Amino acid sequence: MRSIIINYLIGLLLMGLLTFNVIGQEIPSVHSGFNQDDQGRSYLEIGGNRYYNYEEPAIYTLERLIGNPKGEENGLSFDFQIPQFGGKLYYGLIPYGDSKHPLPVYFRQYALIDNGKCSIDIGTLSGIFDMVGWEKTGTGTLGYRVVDSTGMILYDGKVTFKGTGPFEVDVTVIEGPFVNLVTHNQAVISFETNQRANPELLVNGKTFSGARKQTHHEIEITGLQPDQVYPYQLTVGSISYNYELKTAPSPGSRSGFSFAYASDSRSGQGGGERNVYGANFYIMKKIMALIKFKNAVFLQFTGDLINGYLEDKGEINLQYANWKRAIEPFAHYLPVYASMGNHEALSRNFYNSENMRGTSLDRFPFDTESAEAVFAQNFVNPTNGPKSEDGASYDPNPNKIDFPPYSETAYYYVFDNTAVVVMNSHYWYSPTTNTISKVGGGLRDYVMDQQLEWFEKTISQLEDDPNIDHIFITQHSPVFPNGGHVHEAMWYRGNNQYRPFVAGKPMAKGIIERRDQLLDIAVNQSSKVIAILTGDEHNYAKTEVGPDTNIYPKNYLYPKIELTRTIYQINNGAAGAPYYAQEQTPWSPFVTGFTTQHALVFFHINGSSVEMEVLNPDTLEEVDRFKLR
Repeated sequence: MRSIIINYLIGLLLMGLLTFNVIGQEIPSVHSGFNQDDQGRSYLEIGGNRYYNYEEPAIYTLERLIGNPKGEENGLSFDFQIPQFGGKLYYGLIPYGDSKHPLPVYFRQYALIDNGKCSIDIGTLSGIFDMVGWEKTGTGTLGYRVVDSTGMILYDGKVTFKGTGPFEVDVTVIEGPFVNLVTHNQAVISFETNQRANPELLVNGKTFSGARKQTHHEIEITGLQPDQVYPYQLTVGSISYNYELKTAPSPGSRSGFSFAYASDSRSGQGGGERNVYGANFYIMKKIMALIKFKNAVFLQFTGDLINGYLEDKGEINLQYANWKRAIEPFAHYLPVYASMGNHEALSRNFYNSENMRGTSLDRFPFDTESAEAVFAQNFVNPTNGPKSEDGASYDPNPNKIDFPPYSETAYYYVFDNTAVVVMNSHYWYSPTTNTISKVGGGLRDYVMDQQLEWFEKTISQLEDDPNIDHIFITQHSPVFPNGGHVHEAMWYRGNNQYRPFVAGKPMAKGIIERRDQLLDIAVNQSSKVIAILTGDEHNYAKTEVGPDTNIYPKNYLYPKIELTRTIYQINNGAAGAPYYAQEQTPWSPFVTGFTTQHALVFFHINGSSVEMEVLNPDTLEEVDRFKLR
């Protein structure tokens, strides 16, 4: 593996594709400490040392591992464009129409990848192995799995072929279709194709399509009726995909439904599908199957979908694609709302001459390269959140965009009499906490001013809505950490000094003061907020948060709030990431149900009643059950 990396980097150097310094790159004014050397190269100066941006393109990216399939006389060829890359390509036909959740049935043979290339003989899938009838129709779809020489699964792909020899690659849905943004009268179907196309979607006798040919598709379906099941047919190239969606009930109908919650599905230990290059494929498939079995109407998944902490956009796109492959067979039918955690970090890293990392910053330019922008490019979420932190009192340039966008990373949505408010607690995130005061950056687990203002307005709006009975708030960061992140989260071991720095200046409120502002809005200013759903800590636990809960460290010198009622923090970071055990905190006496086993939380909404059920998706045993309201 090391020789592959060395030869790959040498090749990039020879092609001039490996960049060691930011040259001519505009530095966002929200950062401080940048200078230019006599060659015009930007660098950070920390403690008398110069730190330059070092860009090392990833070996494994989504574009490369799709494999650029091409038709041949006897089948398909793949070129992963990675010198000396070796491994195996498993493949098999996908029998659309044979199952509601079609998956490839892998053939008994595989193709060896040699020097980044391999070929598949489609003729081996003829006769008794042709369960899709491609020999008669002249078309079929292959699923393929890319595995490296160590046995690590890197990517699952799809390709539709035409012909019976020679073969051609046809227009293919390589990702999706996914059901998104379901309301009582509309929905969005999103998917990716391998070629530019303008496919048609047939729903309820009406045909919907996009505005132009493209590879990323988001088709809005309108004119639907509440609480109805609608079959939909997507035709792309020579293949038609047939699934269905169900609309939400009319707002405030109080007809009863269930939804699911989890977080933290980055890769786990144990090999196999527990690590499909950055995602715990195994547990996510189990989670989605259990959601379908329990007839839940949507999944809220709040952060750390993937391993992340990357520099290359192509590599993080690969990890997101792997996560979406895990949920895909079930997300044909129901929406999955995803949001960011710390592992969604996409950074620029700065090193000194000894190659010691000085700091990591949210990747810029913010509008296209930040962790927030790339997350929004990969998912379809509501766009009703705050715009950015521009316009705040600490904005260094009121007439210029200086911060990353919030679009599709902070938002809210409504289903029947329930609202879910999704927060981005890792906005403008700088993973190197110790350098934030020197160079600027967002502190992990901190909600900044503009998002706080939006949050307060949103809770007030939902509080005044007569159709809403229950509000759930969700953010990746625990408000009250219990195991694994007591040194961080919205606690930092009781140290209120932690806060973001903007353009060299600290924000006015420390982490615990900001936590208290959120609690005041959620608890004291609202009667409808029922729970805060968190993750980050790889365990399940529920924490009673109310007037009797001790929420402060000893000798706390800042103003304290008094909570006027009780809500619950439901932490479920047990979707496959390595576990954390319980730690002692001031609120430990109010923590129940703690487990490091895998968990999936269901909320059963029945009018004014809310019951929580927690199941282990791996064993199906009950973990916890509790009546929230």
